[in-house]
Amino acid sequence: MTHSRPSVPAHSIAPAYTGRMFTTPVPALRLPEESMDPEAAYRFIHDELMLDGSSRLNLATFVTTWMDPQADRLMAETFDKNMIDKDEYPLTAAIEQRCVCMVADLFHAEDLRDDDPSSAIGVSTIGSSEAVMLGGLALKWRWRAKIGKGWQKHTPNLVMGSNVQVVWEKFCRYFDVEPRYLPMEEGRYVITPEQVIAAVDENTIGVVGILGTTYTGELEPIAEICAALDKLAADGGVDVPVHVDAASGGFVVPFLHPEIKWDFRLPRVVSINVSGHKYGLTYPGIGFVVWRSKEYLPEDLVFHVNYLGGDMPTFTLNFSRAGNQVIGQYYNFLRLGREGYIEVMRSLSSTARWLGQQLHEADHCEVISDGSAIPVVAFRLARGLGYTEFDVSHELRGFGWQVPAYTMPDNATDISVLRIVVREGLSADLARALHDDARTALASLDKLKPSGHYTAEHFAH
Repeated sequence: MTHSRPSVPAHSIAPAYTGRMFTTPVPALRLPEESMDPEAAYRFIHDELMLDGSSRLNLATFVTTWMDPQADRLMAETFDKNMIDKDEYPLTAAIEQRCVCMVADLFHAEDLRDDDPSSAIGVSTIGSSEAVMLGGLALKWRWRAKIGKGWQKHTPNLVMGSNVQVVWEKFCRYFDVEPRYLPMEEGRYVITPEQVIAAVDENTIGVVGILGTTYTGELEPIAEICAALDKLAADGGVDVPVHVDAASGGFVVPFLHPEIKWDFRLPRVVSINVSGHKYGLTYPGIGFVVWRSKEYLPEDLVFHVNYLGGDMPTFTLNFSRAGNQVIGQYYNFLRLGREGYIEVMRSLSSTARWLGQQLHEADHCEVISDGSAIPVVAFRLARGLGYTEFDVSHELRGFGWQVPAYTMPDNATDISVLRIVVREGLSADLARALHDDARTALASLDKLKPSGHYTAEHFAH
């Protein structure tokens, strides 16, 4: 007697619990014909997601992966509220404006008056990506107004480092702006005032400075860049505004390094974006963009919509979205306050600096950023080890850690780096475990010496 080999149809989800709940494979790429028991649907999806990496051990991401249980409850209670329905959810709308005011105040904006709670000029967004687009649009519209009639004959440009996040490249492509990338070099992974002055001209809509670069976590010299542009304008040259991309550092530097001037205390800074879902300590996605004052957000960009019973001014790229991220951010602002944020950032910085010190003392590593600017440690391997940063990244995955390896931007693409983002949830004990596992991984690679078997392309795949 022969038995046919059991098979599962291609592109289907097969049950794992025999006849206890469900026995029929479910199509994965088309809508099933029949309904399913809710517990069975939950179990199908839950089991598939077990193969995802652990978010708590994902040291590649800046995005928050842990919040207070009370915040979890609040966000679960409000995910069904549409943020755009301001007439139907007036308290959610008021909380959004309170958050904008708090962010603008943190960055020392000008248009903040005690008699007008809505005086801050800004908006909440779905992360810094949308915030970047809005900040860039405001720069372009103000440049258009400055050029006047015939601006279409000119090509606007934006000056920034090749180390910017990809959203800036998207902005330039989507909105017809020429990107002028300032190259990096070995040992220098931020832009310089000299590079900026050499790149700007009468068609420059703005200069982007980064407070906490994605590649290394370093702070670009924003005050020095502004001073150089101030001198250029005073000497009769072009007058170019600065936008600060504070996605990573905007909720760190004010608490760890309040003495550093990078925000609206510098008159040349006209707009700032920040990610609430990074060191704002809120689940994704929430961000903010704020302007120095009303004059820096052109009225032509603001739409007045007759929506659900009232006039609603809006300046966003998205429309309907859940209100729970704003609620989560507001919870953090009330729960932590300045004192709490200072305590959290000091704790994260201490852990990051400990890791940086351990790596600095190791024979294998050359530390690029030691976690003292923001809680990010970036390092490369010493030369001549016989293996690459991508091998180390791959080896650490065997322990459950996700530590990214990547090449640096132009003109330093021959340099590879490993980066560790220290967030809430990475305790000092876990950091010690990471350090021990890294030592074990390096010792194993020392024996194998695969000569760079795991390339950048392999890692990306």
